[in-house]
Amino acid sequence: MALAILRRGRGQTIAVGTLVLLLTGFVSFEAICAPKAELWPKWQAHDAGATEIIDHSAWSRFLQAYVSTDAIDVNRVAYGHVTVADKEALNGYLEYLSNLPIKLFNRAEQAAYWINLYNALTVKLMLDFHPVDSIRDIDISPGLFSDGPWGRTLLEVNDEPVSLDDIEHRILRPIWKDPRIHYAVNCASVGCPNLAKQAYTGATLELLLEAGARAYINSPRGAHFDRKGGLVVSSIYSWFQEDFGAGETAVIKHLRRYAEPTLDAKLAAASGITSYKYDWRVNGVGS
Repeated sequence: MALAILRRGRGQTIAVGTLVLLLTGFVSFEAICAPKAELWPKWQAHDAGATEIIDHSAWSRFLQAYVSTDAIDVNRVAYGHVTVADKEALNGYLEYLSNLPIKLFNRAEQAAYWINLYNALTVKLMLDFHPVDSIRDIDISPGLFSDGPWGRTLLEVNDEPVSLDDIEHRILRPIWKDPRIHYAVNCASVGCPNLAKQAYTGATLELLLEAGARAYINSPRGAHFDRKGGLVVSSIYSWFQEDFGAGETAVIKHLRRYAEPTLDAKLAAASGITSYKYDWRVNGVGS
């Protein structure tokens, strides 16, 4: 079997030998590429009765200063305009998060923590490597044929090295088992659900998850119908189909939960998904 490597979704890898299955039609490329949620048990620890609140105000200030919405409702980040002082403030926020005894907080605070950490780390990467056309051009992940930054250890949390892949696929997805996580974590790309203009908190977690799902699904990036009437959805629903249920029917059911009336009526009549699309261009201002 060949030893070459391909990317899986936003960060995983697969052996090219599986292409034999693709070419013979036994399995789809999207199915093979879907990264799995693989629990990192250490991070399950929490205190259900804890009332302590994590301070994400520094992240909110950054977002409010540098994130704006364009004409097609994509939230853009002004990476090229971030001041030295605000870069230092972002670094300070990440250091603050990395030193928190996260196991002592309740589940809502923890979810907000990991979402904000993922997004703030992604923005830091984009600032460190600015300008780039796509986050996939930041080729720092381990592995000869890997691309993107997702597999690279970026900081330590409670003395444990952590990567973006770890946060998404080993912590958030397997612990919370909530498909709305995919509307919260942002990969600095036009095709991704929007980077929120405010930090997640334990108190606003549910509200922001619901708002993120509704906004993305009702945008063409999430779901739309082409000129021939075929249903086109984001590749997120293929990469992570297991999180939305078993098969296309479950994905469409999920979409209908958040769809506005016009879109919902079309989804109700859809017999399946025609294609999956994703725009990897960077979500920067003017890019």
